[in-house]
Amino acid sequence: MKQQKLFDWMWLSLTASVFVAFPAKAEEVHQKAVQPNTSNSESPIIKIKRLSEITRPATTIKEWLSQSPTIDFQPQSPVQITGVQLNSTADGINVILKTAGGKVLAGSTSTQGNSLIVNIPNAQLQLPQGKEFRQENPSAGIAAVTVTAVDVNNVRVTVTGIDKTPLGKVVQSQQGLILSLTTGSEPAIELLVTAEKRPENVQDVPISITAIPREEIEDADITSLKKISANTPNFSTFLSSRNTLYSIRGLSNFNFLSRDPVAFYVDDVPYDYSGFLDLDQPDIERVEVLRGPQSTLYGRNAEAGTVNIITRKPTNKLEFNGSAIYGNYNNVDLRAGISGPLVEDKLFFRLSGKYGSRDGYLKNTFLDTDVDYRSGGTGRAQLQWTPTDDWDISFNASFDDNHDGAPALVFKEQSNPYKIRQNFDGFNNLNSNTQSLRVVYKQPDFRLTSITARRFSDWDFENEADLTIRDIITQIGAVDSTVFSQEIRLQSPEDAKSFQWLVGGYFESKDFNVGADGFRYGNDAQAYYRQFGFNRIAGRDRVSAEIDETILAVFTQASYKPIDALTLTAGVRYESFNSTLDSRDRTFIPANGSASSATGRSFNDIEKDGDIFLPRFVVEYRFNPNIMVYGSIVRGYRPPGVNYRAENRQELIYEAEKSWNYEVGLKSSWLDDRLTVNLAVFHNPVNDFQVPVPNPASGLFQNITNGDVSITGFEVEAKGTPVKGLNVIAGFGFTNAEFTNYTNPFTRQNFNGNTPAYAPNFTYNLALQYRGSSGIFARAELQGLGTTYLNDANTFKQGPVAIVNARLGYELNNYGIYFFANNIFDTERLNSVVPFGAFGNIASYGVPATYGIQLKAQF
Repeated sequence: MKQQKLFDWMWLSLTASVFVAFPAKAEEVHQKAVQPNTSNSESPIIKIKRLSEITRPATTIKEWLSQSPTIDFQPQSPVQITGVQLNSTADGINVILKTAGGKVLAGSTSTQGNSLIVNIPNAQLQLPQGKEFRQENPSAGIAAVTVTAVDVNNVRVTVTGIDKTPLGKVVQSQQGLILSLTTGSEPAIELLVTAEKRPENVQDVPISITAIPREEIEDADITSLKKISANTPNFSTFLSSRNTLYSIRGLSNFNFLSRDPVAFYVDDVPYDYSGFLDLDQPDIERVEVLRGPQSTLYGRNAEAGTVNIITRKPTNKLEFNGSAIYGNYNNVDLRAGISGPLVEDKLFFRLSGKYGSRDGYLKNTFLDTDVDYRSGGTGRAQLQWTPTDDWDISFNASFDDNHDGAPALVFKEQSNPYKIRQNFDGFNNLNSNTQSLRVVYKQPDFRLTSITARRFSDWDFENEADLTIRDIITQIGAVDSTVFSQEIRLQSPEDAKSFQWLVGGYFESKDFNVGADGFRYGNDAQAYYRQFGFNRIAGRDRVSAEIDETILAVFTQASYKPIDALTLTAGVRYESFNSTLDSRDRTFIPANGSASSATGRSFNDIEKDGDIFLPRFVVEYRFNPNIMVYGSIVRGYRPPGVNYRAENRQELIYEAEKSWNYEVGLKSSWLDDRLTVNLAVFHNPVNDFQVPVPNPASGLFQNITNGDVSITGFEVEAKGTPVKGLNVIAGFGFTNAEFTNYTNPFTRQNFNGNTPAYAPNFTYNLALQYRGSSGIFARAELQGLGTTYLNDANTFKQGPVAIVNARLGYELNNYGIYFFANNIFDTERLNSVVPFGAFGNIASYGVPATYGIQLKAQF
C-alpha cells in the first residue's frame, strides 16, 4: 500500500512539474556587477532603480492582490529626452539622458549577446541632432552607445561591448537618468539575493545571512561544507572521515539518529544525514547560509538554518573552465566544466566534474599503510530549456563515487595523532546519485515553480575499533537512503512593490535502511573479553532496520509596506510528520558458519506522528537607503521520530524539539557601498531538546531523550574595499548555549549549566585579499573557533583554535597559477572523542598542514 501511494505521488508530482510551476528557492546570490550568463530575456544581476515609478497604496482589492506594482507615472504625458551626454569615469562611462524640466525616467534592462539594453517607457526622443544618438568606441571595452526611438513613446539605450557585456546600473539624476557603465572585472561589494524568493539587495533581507558569491568562492577555493563554514560566523564543521558533524548557532547534528536541524540544498535538492554530507562540490556559483529557523520560504523545515549551494548554470555561449592541483600527501585534484548552447537562446547544457585522490594523514606503522586515504569523484549534468520568455525548465543529474580509507582514529592520550599501530585499517565507501526537474512559469501577476527531486545515498564502512595489533573488534556499518521530494510554490512577481506573497506545499518520502550497525568480533575477542566475564566468539553482532518517514507541509508568507520605510511580514507553516520503524532486528552471525541467533529484541511497525503550526513575524524599518533595522519572532521545530538502536519499546520513540527564536538586526552600508556592516542578536530557548544518550559500556549512542536548552548570541559581519584591488572580509559569531533542565535518565547525572556538544562559544573569520592590475594575487585567511565541548557531559573539550591559510598567485588573461598553504602552523584540532569501554578514549583530529600548487584556465 505504501509503495502504491508513493508511486501515485510521483506521477502526480511529475505531472505538476510539467504543467504547473512554482516560485524559486533562495537561489540567486549575485554580485551587483557580475554579468548574466544565460539567455537574453532578462538580466537579474544588474541592479536597476526605477526612478520614475512613484508607488501609491492600493485602493481596491484587485490592485492589492495584483502583483504588478501600483504606480503613478508623473507626468502622464511622455517625458521629452532633449540631450545625451557621455562622461568618462575611472573604470567606464556614464550615459546621461537629459529631460525637459529634469523629469525622471524609468528603465528596465536586458542583455543580448555582448549588448546591454535599457528600455525606457513613456519617453520620446527630441534631440537637436536628429532621431538617433550614436557614439562609437566611447571607452575601453565598449564598441558603441546608441539611443534610439523604438516607437512613438518608447526609447532604447543599447551599449555594445567589444568582447563581453558591459556592467551597468541606473541611478537617479536631477537631469533625468544616468546609466553608469563599467567593463572592469572588479565588482562592488553589494550583493543581490533571493533568500526571500525575490531578487533583492542582501542588505534589504531581514535575516542573518552570509552570502558568498562566485568570485569569492573561486578566490578562496571553496568546494566543501568545511570551507563554507570556515567563512561563516556561527557555523562550524567537525569532520571524521566522511562523517560530518556541524553546528549553527549552537544547534548541531550530534544526535545523528534524529532529523538534521539544518536544511542543506544543492541545486534545489535537499541533502541530509551526517554520513552523506561531506561531498566535493566543484563549479559552485554561489552560497547562501541563513541562520535561524526557516519554515515559511523553503520546502524542508529547518530549526537552526539553511545552507543553499547553487552550482553554475548552463550558458548561451560556449565556455570552459578547468583546474589542476597537486600537493603534499600526493594530493591530486582535477576539475573541469564545459557549457554552451545546444539551440541558441533556447536550449543550453553544462557538464562539470571532479576527480581527487590523496594519501592518508594517519600512518599505520604496523602494516606500513595509510589509513585515511581518499579516492573518488563527482559528475554533474544540467540542461536548461527556455522555449519562451515565460518558461524556464531545468533538468539536473549528478553522481558521487568515493572509495576511501577508514576514519583516522587514534587514542586521545597518545602524543602523535597521525600515527597508529593496528592489525586492520578498513574502508569507507560513499556513493550517491541525484535527479531533479525544476519548472518555472512567469506571468506579470505571479510566478509558479515546481521542483521534483530524487536522491539515493549508500554508505558502507569498516574500521578498526580496538586500535591494537590484536584481532579483537571492528566497527561495521551499511546504510542507504532514498529521498523523494516535491516542492510547489506560487508567489508574487519579482517586481512586486508594496505587497509580496507566497503560498507553497511540500511532500517528502524517505526510505532509510540500516543493513548493518554493529561490530565484528575477531579471533582474539574471546580471550580478551573473558577477563571481563564475557564470552565473545568470533562473528558479527549487528542491528538491521528499515525506517520510513513522510512529510506533508503547506506554508505561506506575506509582506506589506504601509509606508515606504516600514515592511511588515507574517507567515505560517503547517507540517505533518510520520516516522515508522517497519522492522528492527539484532542478530549475531558466528564466523564458524553455525546458525545465527538473536542478541536483542525485534520490533515491527513502531510509529511516531507529529504535527505543528510554525509562525513567523518580522518588522523591518529603513531609516535611509543605507541603514535598515529589523526584528523577528520565529517558531522552530525538529520533528519526533523512532530510534532503531533502542533495546526497549518505551525507548524506541522520542518527542519533538521546539523553540522560539527572537532576533533583532542591523544592516548598513557606507562610503558609497564600499563598506557593509551587519549585526544580528538572537535568543533561542529550546524545549524538549533531543539529547543522544551513550551506552555506558560501549560509549556509542543508543537512546534519545529530551531536555531544555537556552541559546543566546550574535553575529557581526563586515566587507570592505579600502582601496582598489584590496578586499577585507571579516565575521565574528558568539554563542552562549547551556542546558537549563536535563538529567541523564540512566545515570541520573544532572547536566544543568553544561554546554551542549559541538556548540563553540565563538567563531571568527578574517580574509585579506589583493588583486593587482599587474596580475598579482594574494590572499591570507585567519579562521578559528572558541572552546568546544565534544560531549554533553563536558568531560572532553577542544580549547580555542586558530588556523592560518594563504594563497599567492599570478593571473594572466584566462590563466592563473597559485601556490597555497592551509593550516600553515600545523595546529592540532580535536574533532571528536568517544570513550570506548576498557579500550580507552578514541579520538579524531583535524587536517594537518597542507600545501601545493594550482593551475586554472577558463575560456
